[in-house]
Amino acid sequence: MFLDIFALLNSSPTAFIALVSILGLLIGSFLNVVIYRLPLMMEREWKAQCDELNGIETPQNEIFTLSVPRSRCPHCNHAISALENIPVISYLFLGGKCKQCRAKISVRYPLIEALTGLLSGVVAYHFGVDWACLGALLLTWSLIALTFIDVDHQLLPDSITLPLMWLGIFFNLFTHYTDLHSSVVGAIAGYLSLWLVFHGFKLVTGKEGMGYGDFKLLAALGAWLGWALLPSIVLLSSLVGAVIGISLIAFRQHQRDIPIPFGPYLATAGWIALIWGNEINTAYLGLMVG
Repeated sequence: MFLDIFALLNSSPTAFIALVSILGLLIGSFLNVVIYRLPLMMEREWKAQCDELNGIETPQNEIFTLSVPRSRCPHCNHAISALENIPVISYLFLGGKCKQCRAKISVRYPLIEALTGLLSGVVAYHFGVDWACLGALLLTWSLIALTFIDVDHQLLPDSITLPLMWLGIFFNLFTHYTDLHSSVVGAIAGYLSLWLVFHGFKLVTGKEGMGYGDFKLLAALGAWLGWALLPSIVLLSSLVGAVIGISLIAFRQHQRDIPIPFGPYLATAGWIALIWGNEINTAYLGLMVG
């Protein structure tokens, strides 16, 4: 039966792309939960560990995981039903407001759902019905979650970056994106390159220019895409970060002394390299030779 479904999807690329895009919308709804709850879960865990070290008894709070309790309106505590949680459609149907108290719902929720659906469709179009498509979808969804968590909290959780690195090496056991040697070297080089930049910058300026989560994210991207694409990822992320950072400061949307998270730029560059990395490297080498 599985082979029949596989053959059916392979014979209809349009249906496959549509199906993956719809799946992406549903995953985007789940990513909204991850982006909001995972940092809070980590904060609770850190506090409990600190209390334990200090001999303080931690009060028993309600269970708080990615699935419990049900999503609620932060204003009136109204439990969101399944019909109110249909990606994008529910937001539009409700007019962007809570069904009960009519408080505004952030437009970021449907935007993340739509973004996840769109990028998932692009991945399906690029890779087709193949195991490489499954891996690329997992990488895409992880990068979206990391991007918005870093924007909100300047944090790249180990619970995402480290499994992502090992997952990249696993997929490259079967050479889906690069060979195993390039994958392992990519993970090592990705981590060490930013580690050296971090300590060099700190030695010269006395300040920390980035967090350790950035090292782990680049290591994960190196594990997925191989060491040869790391220069393109670093260059592209630096250019995008510089342009956006300067623009925010120029238009006074960001104070100079407030750090700008680098993770979203790494994630963006990594996803671009996933889809067009070989073309970018070919064009770059062509310019260098020319």
